[in-house]
Amino acid sequence: MIIKSNIKAYEIINAEDFSFIPELKEIQNKFIVIDKNVYEKYSLLFSCFDINDMMIIEAIEDNKNIDTALQICERMTALPSKRNSTLISIGGGIIQDVSGFAANILYRGIKWVFVPTTLLAQTDSCIGSKTSLNYLKYKNLLGTFYPPDHIFIDNGFLDTLCETDYLSGLGEVVKFNVMSGKDNFDKIVRDIDCLINRDYCLLKAYVSNSLKYKKTFIEEDEFDLGVRNLLNFAHTFGHAIESVSRYAVPHGQAVSIGMMIANIVSKNRGLLSADIKEQVEKLCGKVTNIVLLPQYFLLEPFLAAMKNDKKRVGMKLAAILMDSDFCLHKIQDIEEDELAAALKEAKKFFNELGIAQ
Repeated sequence: MIIKSNIKAYEIINAEDFSFIPELKEIQNKFIVIDKNVYEKYSLLFSCFDINDMMIIEAIEDNKNIDTALQICERMTALPSKRNSTLISIGGGIIQDVSGFAANILYRGIKWVFVPTTLLAQTDSCIGSKTSLNYLKYKNLLGTFYPPDHIFIDNGFLDTLCETDYLSGLGEVVKFNVMSGKDNFDKIVRDIDCLINRDYCLLKAYVSNSLKYKKTFIEEDEFDLGVRNLLNFAHTFGHAIESVSRYAVPHGQAVSIGMMIANIVSKNRGLLSADIKEQVEKLCGKVTNIVLLPQYFLLEPFLAAMKNDKKRVGMKLAAILMDSDFCLHKIQDIEEDELAAALKEAKKFFNELGIAQ
């Protein structure tokens, strides 16, 4: 699959059994940034690379900052080749963000290869050109647009994902298939149990379809000035869940919860039928396995997190809502009492599932 970017066209290559490793080995003047957890789990796979040309990073939110990106730049300035260097990133979204940011600012842009090792990165963040860093107390405040030259997707990495991280990736898969219309929605309602049970053949098709759907938005509006805003469906509320939980709730599961909250607001406004809202709730419930504490649903901290969202442009609360025809709408007049009612209903749902305290 080729993604047409205003910066440079880039390619997604689907691999199996880590067949892309010899191709990476042949790249000259390379430097590899790799998730510590991935390196430890696949140490034999990466033993063909010189450890002196690698930077192993613990992929945690505290490391998704400008200091880590500058450390990558510092290591790469020691390479004999400069603008002909290639940065190879192996890991999930955090590794993608810090290394992609570094690849953009070093020598005003160097070659960059990304190997996403989480389902979340494979199904969503690997395309779209965005790199984001946390700054001060704010999530994703610093950022650039800079796509990789090549992306290698291999579901062999998913075997070692813990259940929480795997379900987090499925949260994004669910989101894309809810957004993309009734046919895809009906399919994922039918297939969700097989996906949860790691039917990788089926999952591969869902990942491909998710990327194709996202591709239509990013090729039309790469720099997020118009229609791409609709991809924020579920994210405004999801980012607030991440914030109030101090990232105890992983991104994809937070997005699922955010989609539920958005749909409750839509239902209460008369935009979305109760039937579709309840079917989506069941999907979201199946891909959520994190214990949800009462404070995650308190209005005041949730409201404060939403007001700090970097995409907010006015004084009122804004979010993307869906209607019964699966059309998405940018709403900019959500009231506090609407949010309070939605949080109360979402908490009740998860309480009945036994995962909210």
